[in-house]
Amino acid sequence: MARTVLQVISCVWYGLLVSGAVLADDASTFESDPPQETVPLTLDQLEDLALQRHPTLAVASRRIEALQGAYVQAGLYPNPMIGYHGEEIGDEGRAGQQGIVVAQRIVTAGKLGWNREVVAQEIAAAQQHWQMQRYRVISDVRVAAHEVIAAQRTVELSERLVQLGTDFQQTAQRLFEALEVSRRDVLQASIEASAAELRLQRARQTLDGRWKQLAAHIGMADLPLMPIEDVWDQDDAAPLDWDETLQRVLQESPEWLQASVEIERARADVSRQFANTRPDVELVGSVSYNDASRDAIAGIGVSIPLQLFDRNQGNILRARAELQAAYEELHRVELMLQRRLAAVFQEYENAFVTVGRYQDEILPTASEALELVGQGYQQGEVEYLELLTVQRTFFQTSLDFVEAFRDLQVSRTRIANLLLANALEDPGP
Repeated sequence: MARTVLQVISCVWYGLLVSGAVLADDASTFESDPPQETVPLTLDQLEDLALQRHPTLAVASRRIEALQGAYVQAGLYPNPMIGYHGEEIGDEGRAGQQGIVVAQRIVTAGKLGWNREVVAQEIAAAQQHWQMQRYRVISDVRVAAHEVIAAQRTVELSERLVQLGTDFQQTAQRLFEALEVSRRDVLQASIEASAAELRLQRARQTLDGRWKQLAAHIGMADLPLMPIEDVWDQDDAAPLDWDETLQRVLQESPEWLQASVEIERARADVSRQFANTRPDVELVGSVSYNDASRDAIAGIGVSIPLQLFDRNQGNILRARAELQAAYEELHRVELMLQRRLAAVFQEYENAFVTVGRYQDEILPTASEALELVGQGYQQGEVEYLELLTVQRTFFQTSLDFVEAFRDLQVSRTRIANLLLANALEDPGP
């Protein structure tokens, strides 16, 4: 989509510069700058750097590892207990009855399995959170990269405007000396050239600021300023459909999947709490030696708590309430995703229409007007102020197109990454 428009812009600017060179009778003014040897970074390279260096991804990974440790611990069987047992020690001067006692708690109703199932769902939720952070990182990096590309294009346009302003200033001075224009034209051309230089300075400062933001999103604050490959010329993406996009977001969003996992965790917790209504069994065995009778004595005991008062009814009520809340949370996430998509999709549609109008109508018209006025000024048929007005209109139109294309790329990036962003703001689960 952008290739034709960008070629139009380049051709018009080139034509104006050549025309200006004729007016100034000084082609050396427009010698091209030496090409830069720095190889531009690609979006994929920036994304790879961020996935390797971003701190929130490391935090999310450690969270998964911690829960994996909790999963192992949740299924471990209780350790047996061993102790010493002594009775009638010192009776009639004898050692009495002494021995050892061994006890073991027998876990019933599959409680350990349910403990692990609950933690397993927490691990699944943590994995979805890691996936969310990954989408956020990619979205932040690509959006910031498109901001840098837009700033690069603004610098390029500003540099061309400075070059054009310098040429017209020289031309106005030559025509003034030939008594073909008034002093006003010379002063106006000088003002416009200075304003163009100021715009260029501000554009470069904006580019520097956009790059620093990108470096922070990558996780490398000291990353030196480098050019980014301009992929806008290669843009040929088909228009997005609302229904298909909404369906994809609801099916693939880690936020929706995390809410679904929370339902499974709550359901497992309900089963665990019901299992806890069945008491565990305590087994006790002992072996002792009676010094008085010189007999070896064995003993065994079994104990089961009577659940007269605590039948785990409070935890069951809590778990059931959390399960219902999890269902409501899933519904809330669905509505939230639809609302968020509606806002971003509106931005996308507006930008898509705007870019199309600039491509098909506005920029071709502005370029044609500038070309005609430039020719008229060369032939002395158009005053400089009229040329200046048309020149400003074309320059502003070109900037507006860059901003519209940036908005289109940003909204596409947000949608492609399932509306997730701001990875640095909230690293927690």
